[in-house]
Amino acid sequence: MKPATGTLLYLDGVTVSFDGFRALNNLSLLIEPGEMRAIIGPNGAGKTTMMDVVTGKTRPESGDVMFDNAHDLTRLDETEIAELGIGRKFQKPTVFDSHTVFDNLDLALKCDRRARAALWHRQTADERRRIDEILQLVRLSPVRDRLAGSLSHGQKQWLEIGMLLAQDPKLLLIDEPAAGMTDAETRQTAELLKEIQREHTVVVVEHDMSFVRDLNVKVTCLHEGAVLAEGSIDQVSANERVVEVYLGR
Repeated sequence: MKPATGTLLYLDGVTVSFDGFRALNNLSLLIEPGEMRAIIGPNGAGKTTMMDVVTGKTRPESGDVMFDNAHDLTRLDETEIAELGIGRKFQKPTVFDSHTVFDNLDLALKCDRRARAALWHRQTADERRRIDEILQLVRLSPVRDRLAGSLSHGQKQWLEIGMLLAQDPKLLLIDEPAAGMTDAETRQTAELLKEIQREHTVVVVEHDMSFVRDLNVKVTCLHEGAVLAEGSIDQVSANERVVEVYLGR
């Protein structure tokens, strides 16, 4: 089946097995440009494997994975996929603790980072302006000169999201951004992702259902490697099978 025109990410019939266990079982999923989608489901539902397939970390044994109507992601490696504009943030933030917040973003900026370019590189006014924009967006302007290692857990999450934005991806895959955050940080993160969605497509994997409700976006619930239910948070939460396998626990 050919993806519909305008679809940014298209998975159709994707199957992945590990030692006889089907992590993805004929999974089909469509993400539109400019959309934010929340992916929920119990442990082992296939959420991480789905992101691994999209980013080239795992090869599916069958199925189609297309990006931007033109790129077969199953034929590309992780670096090639990242260069197409797919960025991923893992659950645990990985920032350069001994560098300042500003320098972390500078290191992440999308530009020629080959040895010669890095050796002679001098930061331009446009690059400084872009870093300032990201600092403001991710609520870190007041701590721009602090070492990243001194930030709170929530601030490190925001910094890593900012580093992802510095690479100017078309699609952001964000894994459990609210994990370990305070209630205030969780609310601010929901607002941050809504702001990011104005210029990017975002897929959020999350277990915190109140956070998912705050996002107010279409929700896909995975179970046993396939889509169990899809719709608004109210529709998915009312689904008897979703309650049985996930929410009721």
